[in-house]
Amino acid sequence: MKAYKDEETGLSLFDLHKNPSGKGIPKFITNNSLDKIGPIEEIVNGKIDASSFNADKLKFKLIESGYMLEQCYYCGFSEKREVDGKTPLLMTFLNNHKHDYTNGNAQLSCYNCYFLNIGNVFTDKDIESIEGHTVYNTTDAVDFQVDEYTKKRLEELGNFDIKVSDDPYDLVSRKR
Repeated sequence: MKAYKDEETGLSLFDLHKNPSGKGIPKFITNNSLDKIGPIEEIVNGKIDASSFNADKLKFKLIESGYMLEQCYYCGFSEKREVDGKTPLLMTFLNNHKHDYTNGNAQLSCYNCYFLNIGNVFTDKDIESIEGHTVYNTTDAVDFQVDEYTKKRLEELGNFDIKVSDDPYDLVSRKR
């Protein structure tokens, strides 16, 4: 851009498009650093709009700073998962404005209390995929073929059966 000059002003395109004042660039955006969120007190007091922040990082920063306890507001649940140390808590807002962290508006709720006091955590489609045992018949659209070498190797291992089961729940191979 420095090589191209504007005919009217004689300035390079680089100089014409500089933004030293930073207009249009949201402030306090994080670059994978929680320290760049800025003073958490200003977010809690409502001096800084929280809409340009990552909600997960704000939640972590609120807990780390002591503004929130890492437990359910309703029942006190605070058990951590052994695998990664995460606590299954959802951020809830009393006034339903998801960027308002002022005056104790933001609270943590476990999945059970969220369901009992606020509403459904999952959509109907999510519940169907979690609980449902729906089998989609995709094998009708695909014609699977096995080459002779693979067929021979599977027969040697005792895992090749030429018949195809019509049972949609017969997806797991069983020992014979």
